[in-house]
Amino acid sequence: MSVKIRLQRHGSKKRPFYFIVAANSAAPRDGKFIEKIGTYNPLTVPATVRLNRERALHWMQNGAQPTNTCRRILSFKGVLYLKHLMRGVSLGLFDEKAAWEKFETWNSSHEELVVKREEAHRKHKADKRHAAMSESVRKVEEKMAARAAAQVAEAEQDGAEDEATPEAETSAE
Repeated sequence: MSVKIRLQRHGSKKRPFYFIVAANSAAPRDGKFIEKIGTYNPLTVPATVRLNRERALHWMQNGAQPTNTCRRILSFKGVLYLKHLMRGVSLGLFDEKAAWEKFETWNSSHEELVVKREEAHRKHKADKRHAAMSESVRKVEEKMAARAAAQVAEAEQDGAEDEATPEAETSAE
């Protein structure tokens, strides 16, 4: 039995939510699975991924093959790097303590990068909202100025008609 780490779709129509599972490769996509490893929600910005690293590493070390999307998720969460480090430990290149120190260093820098990306996204979204709001205000001000100009022109035209009316009456007499 070959095991795959793959996504199992849940959620309603056009609102996907995925479980990350270890399943028999012959089982259907949303069918029977061996173990649920985590969840993936692509609707949030950035996408929310909750993953049990230890279990994912266990399955990877036992030969489970991830699908392309799961490979990206596992890489993003550091499971593939951790597998790489554990392979170095098994080959005797360094001890397990050094491997975990390397992983913790990578993980802290990765978390900082993720926080920076989230902040950049929030800032971009706020700037976009501010630009849209200022554009809306500018349009309203232009409309108000056009209305005021039209009222002034109308008032001048009414004043001109009032002045022209007495002259027309005197010429008619």
